[in-house]
Amino acid sequence: MSETYIHGYHPRENERLQDQAGALVDLLHSDTSYPSGSVVLEAGCAVGAQTVTLARRSPEARFVSVDVSADSLAKAKSATDAAGLTNVKFQQADIFSLPFASESFDHVFVCFVLEHLSRPSQALAILNRLLRPGGTMTVIEGDHGSTYFHPDSSTARKAIQCQVELQRLAGGNALLGRQLYPLMIEAGLEAVHVTPRMVYVDSSRPDLVDAFTRKTFTAMIEGVRESAIAAGITDPETFDAGIRDLHRAAEADSVFCYTFFKGMGEKSRRT
Repeated sequence: MSETYIHGYHPRENERLQDQAGALVDLLHSDTSYPSGSVVLEAGCAVGAQTVTLARRSPEARFVSVDVSADSLAKAKSATDAAGLTNVKFQQADIFSLPFASESFDHVFVCFVLEHLSRPSQALAILNRLLRPGGTMTVIEGDHGSTYFHPDSSTARKAIQCQVELQRLAGGNALLGRQLYPLMIEAGLEAVHVTPRMVYVDSSRPDLVDAFTRKTFTAMIEGVRESAIAAGITDPETFDAGIRDLHRAAEADSVFCYTFFKGMGEKSRRT
């Protein structure tokens, strides 16, 4: 993908992506597996946080994982090597100019990519052309507008809105999850089915409090502090107060919710 990745490529973002993937394995991937011998394109693999799960859950499938960032690909290869996975091939490529012939893949997997693109429908149409007739596409996206928590805080919501606005200014859309169904239909996919996958976190799940509320979501919002201030979207005092209230949502008497959307569709069998 050639658009700007607003979270950056520094080591802490790598850690955040790994924390996110680990916390969400069952929620997002319990119904994702590919049959023996199938060839799967993972479009936009980043640092391989999802790649490890995909390749491990479908050991007899072959994966081609692409990303525009050479540095991210190196991290992804290190992650799969460390996991002992041998069914993944990595390749540097832009999602809008992929070096593959039409109908090259049995399945396509896209996770947390479309939100960073200014032309998500075009990207899906390109990926649809790479599918063989009857092949499937799986798309997963979040939606920051689905965030809510107790105790509520308008200041925390303003901090979240900073990330949404920065992503909009970069050409992306942090509210894209709710648009998956029409985007997949527009791209020509058939039998499209979208399901919401809510992360509900309270103190009975200390693993999720730490891995998702603190280390995934709040860490993501914290990461845009300097960019949001520099862009004039907020000021240091307001932003920092919002972050304090997001951390408050990780305390023992608090609740945090966020919804991901998972869409699955098929390439037409008609020629």
